[in-house]
Amino acid sequence: MIISLVGYMGSGKSHISKILSDKINFKLIDLDKEISRRNKLTIPEIFEKKGEIYFRKLERETLEEILATQENIVLSLGGGTPVYYNNMEIINNNSASVFLRASICTLAERISKQKEKRPLIAKIADEDLPEFIAKHLFERNVYYSKAQLSINTDQKNPEDIIQEIIEKLYL
Repeated sequence: MIISLVGYMGSGKSHISKILSDKINFKLIDLDKEISRRNKLTIPEIFEKKGEIYFRKLERETLEEILATQENIVLSLGGGTPVYYNNMEIINNNSASVFLRASICTLAERISKQKEKRPLIAKIADEDLPEFIAKHLFERNVYYSKAQLSINTDQKNPEDIIQEIIEKLYL
């Protein structure tokens, strides 16, 4: 079984996937880290040197390879992964997809502390971040909402979120 966590940057995908994979004894794969490892470049370096289109192709290829395995995996996806090509359809057909939802305020608070690691927001002023997130989320929620399971993460601790995932996926 593969459990794919989708959601906007800062929704908790990386943090929740680590704890969840430990708890249910599944292998953890962070898609962005796997792409970086394979290409020996960070995600910002790939964006800078090769461009977003190149990155999205790598992302798609890596996603397909991981989803083709028969392993028990918790897969943490990049915020944009479900948006490109027919990735969300492939994710749903080959894994249990979980959308980690968070409010714009929560997301802005979390990602403002990590701007240098996030190419899409690196140059956006903190005061403009909520508006950027709102517009971006409006576009991306169409894809995120196709996930098989949706969990609101606002004001929940990681253990509660993980317990909700386990219960709803009957693990």
